[in-house]
Parts: sequence; C-alpha cells; structure tokens
Amino acid sequence: MSKDLTNKILITLGFLFAYRILSYIPVPGVNVDVIKAFFDSNSNNALGMVNMFSGNAVRRLSIISLGIMPYITASIIMELLAATFPTLGQMKKERDGMTKYMQIIRYATVAITLVQAIGVSMGLQSMGHGGESAIMIDMSLFVPIAAFSMLTGTMLLMWIGEQITQRGIGNGISLIIFAGIVSGIPAAIGGMVNLINTGELNFLVVIGILVVIFATIGAIIYVELGERRVPISYSRKTMMQNQNKRVMNYIPIKVNLSGVIPPIFASAVLMMPSTLMSGSSNPYVQKIADFLSPNGYLFNVLMFLGVIFFAYFYASIVFNAKDISENLKKQGGFIPGVRPGKSTMDFINEVASRLTFGGAIYLGLISTLPWVLVKTMGVPFYFGGTAVLIVVQVALDTMRKIEAQIYMNKYNSLNTLGL
Repeated sequence: MSKDLTNKILITLGFLFAYRILSYIPVPGVNVDVIKAFFDSNSNNALGMVNMFSGNAVRRLSIISLGIMPYITASIIMELLAATFPTLGQMKKERDGMTKYMQIIRYATVAITLVQAIGVSMGLQSMGHGGESAIMIDMSLFVPIAAFSMLTGTMLLMWIGEQITQRGIGNGISLIIFAGIVSGIPAAIGGMVNLINTGELNFLVVIGILVVIFATIGAIIYVELGERRVPISYSRKTMMQNQNKRVMNYIPIKVNLSGVIPPIFASAVLMMPSTLMSGSSNPYVQKIADFLSPNGYLFNVLMFLGVIFFAYFYASIVFNAKDISENLKKQGGFIPGVRPGKSTMDFINEVASRLTFGGAIYLGLISTLPWVLVKTMGVPFYFGGTAVLIVVQVALDTMRKIEAQIYMNKYNSLNTLGL
C-alpha cells in the first residue's frame, strides 16, 4: 500500500472519529436524562429509526442530532430543480457553474437546518419524564441557543463530508451515514448476548437472525455488482484515431440505477407524520402513530410501494438516455442493429426501464423482507434492510475507490520508471 493511499485512509478515519466525538456533545440547556428516557420508551417507532441512522446522536440530543439529512435534502431538491429547469441543469455541467451550484446547496442546507432546529427546539417544551422537563433554561433563551448549536453541528458535518470526499477515500456524506449506523452494532450485539444469557432469546432464533442478515448482505452484493452491458461498435476511422487509447466497447447499465436514494426517501416520507404524531397525547392520534410504526405491517407495505415509486422517479433523473445517445453519435459509435439518434435513445431507455423494474422490486424486498422474517421469529428489536443496504453499498463503493487508487499508483510508478 502506497504512502498516499495510507494518508487518505488515515484522513478519512480521523474525520469519522471527529464525527463520533461530535455526537457526544449535547445541545446546551437540555436535560439529557429526560431525552434518553423519552427515546428509550420510543425505541421501536419512527424516532428509534431516526436515532439509529444518526448513531444515537438524537438520543443524546447532540449538536449534530439533525445529522447530514438537511444537506441531503437540499442536494435532492437541487437535483430535481436541475432536471426541471434547463438553465440550472446547464450550470451543473460547467466547472464554474458547478461551484455556484454547490454554493446554492450550502445556503439551502442552512435554511433547512434552521427551520428543523427551531421546530425541534420548540417541540422539546412539551417533553418531560418523571415530572422533569427536557429544558433546564428559559425557553426564549433556549430556542436561539439550540438552533445555533444544531446549525453549527450540521455545518461541521457538511464540512467533514466534503473534506473526506476531497482529501480522503470514498464519498464523505455516505461514509458519515455509514459510520452512524455501524456505531450501533456493538450495542446491538451486547444486547443480544444479554437476551441470550437471561433466556429471553433462543439461541436457534439468533442463528436464524444471522442467516437472514448474511443472506441479505449476499443478495445486496450480488445485485449491486450486476449490470447489463450493451455492446457498442465503432467505425474504422474512429478505431484508427484511437488506436493508442482504450475505447469502451459497451455501455454499462446497472440493475439498481437509483442506489440507496429510494429507501431513504420512502423512510423520510413515512417517518415524518409518525414522528410528528408521537408527541401527541390524543388517543386517536397515538393509534394512527402506532399503525405507522416501523414495526407495523402498514408501514412496511407503504415502504415497499414508496421504494418502487422513488426508484422509477430517481432513475429517470440520474439516467439520461438522450445524452448517452448523443455522445455515442459524436464519438462515431453505434449499437449493432440499432440506428443512431432517436432509435438508440429509445433502445437504451427500454433496457434501463426493464432493469429499473427488477431493481425497484429488489429494493422494495430488501427494505421490507428482513423485517417480515425477523417479525415472524419474535425478535424484540427492529432490523431493517434499509440500514444493511446503505452499509453494504457504501462499503462496496469505498472498496472500489481504494482499488482504483491502488491501480492509479501502480500506473504512476510505471510511468516514473519509463515503462
């Protein structure tokens, strides 16, 4: 392993360590014990799921309790706007325009974070446990302090993510989510061991759970590495011009074009009403919140349908068959048996649509099937495929980038030697 790659890995680990330290710094003026007691009593609903993705930062109400989600939300909104308005889409393709594009995302992140931070701060006023209030200082002073603290925490996370992407290995934002989920694994293992020791959990059930987890991981790896390679032929003139260069002779189209965005989107949409209703004392509202619990059947049915919808929606944004067709025509390439231009675009769209159907069903099953299997085994904790999907995808992507860095270092060494 080269020194450059080692430094990048160490930089990545250093920033992730800083992220984990930030998760232990609480917002000033809150009663952490009351917050923990509240989340312990809501560990099996939407709040527990949000806490899992944040690496227990929400349970401690740390300065990064909002996580990196405001930044992701701003990025997704900008992607939708870029796909809708051609001017914004053209800005994204230019180097100088991309700088402005990212600056708009940062400003949007600040606005979204402030709205969410003020909402959370005001919502804590009605939270209490055992006669104690969640807020220990005057409310008029707490709201601006808490909002500024959460804004600072989210901006730090955004900066850490960008630094990892630029100076480390892998996508910084994805690795932050990855680290938050993985940080809860030791506690989950410890809890399972305690349940086995006390006799509350049968050892055979544990083996069944492990089989489900490893089968889920194997299925994710198999599908995520799968792709359809559409063959391409080039004219003799093009091949002569590029005889010293490697010309790709196929178009790789992944089975899962939309990545982990559909499960994240569907989870966010479904968890929002459940989270808002969880603080209500109205028995009817509480009953609706129970129906929308991540451990309930309704939530997972809606989750399956939502994932399929967002898989098609996001794939239509990120995969542009028209651009691929035009670039292929400019390079003198064509798909055998298909005319260049509109026919090529229609053919690629048809292939992508078929793959998206399979990818959408796969994402829906991964997001809900592990829950169904674990539910039938009577396991007293939540296990969802969405978290496993994110962890495995980020791990695969990081390994690819490490492998690419190793090959790049080898080529640089050969060039230095004059070979």
